Amino acid sequence: MKGIQCYCLLTLLLSCQALGDRDQERPLSSPKGYQLENPKRFRVRESMQEISGLVYYRDETHFMAMNDEQGKLFRINLRARSAYPSWKFGKGGDYEELVFTGKDWLVLKSNGVIYHVLHLFTDTTESVDYHFPKGKKNEFEAAYYDPGQNKTFIICKNCEDDKGQGTTSVYAFAMDSMRYAPEPAYQFRAENIDKLEASHSKHFRPSAAAIHPVEKRLYIMASVNRLLVIADLQGNVQESHFLDPRHFNQPEGITFAPNGDMYISNEGDEEYTADILKFSYQP
Repeated sequence: MKGIQCYCLLTLLLSCQALGDRDQERPLSSPKGYQLENPKRFRVRESMQEISGLVYYRDETHFMAMNDEQGKLFRINLRARSAYPSWKFGKGGDYEELVFTGKDWLVLKSNGVIYHVLHLFTDTTESVDYHFPKGKKNEFEAAYYDPGQNKTFIICKNCEDDKGQGTTSVYAFAMDSMRYAPEPAYQFRAENIDKLEASHSKHFRPSAAAIHPVEKRLYIMASVNRLLVIADLQGNVQESHFLDPRHFNQPEGITFAPNGDMYISNEGDEEYTADILKFSYQP
């Protein structure tokens, strides 16, 4: 038995080493205006070690974020030494993304339920939930708001209808009616993402998304794939960039300042401390 355990451990270590070696072999690049190899790093407090949604709010001392279990929204000051204030909007659960429309705060749960957070920053914070219309087994981590359409879009990470199709579906939630459209608004096709074939997963698995305020393009983080994918607002892929695991341990949040400065959050684990990375925009 001990010999079998040792063999399994050795196999696991060799597999991890192989993945690490493959990461190091990938040619790294950056979108125009950014240097992904040169971030400014801000560590976050222990309460945010599982940070899974991030929104730039007014300035660098006002970020809104959440961890993925407590049903709370936190206001993060990257330079604060005191505890982050928080507001509870719901029960514990697997919450994955935070969206701000300029008026409304939305939280996406992994099963596609959207929570509309009401009375934020008060003692009476609460939420109303809106369920995803398809009862199949679906998993979501990424969402973004498009002001031109007044819709929030959620992107499949692992949806049943996409299995074996080479697609990643995107669904629209209309802010005027607070309703989901039952069919995908558009789909990403794996064959159109040129670096996907060399990633850990051949299926595109987004973990965060946001629209660039200057370029008006969609930036999508895919933690499992270790990719940053950029598309237009109709879902046509324009660029993809490998992510260096030395900086992007587990990227689960992305947001922009109005001038285009990009902020990406990494969840922590036993080896890494959760952080927020700043990438200055120089168009």
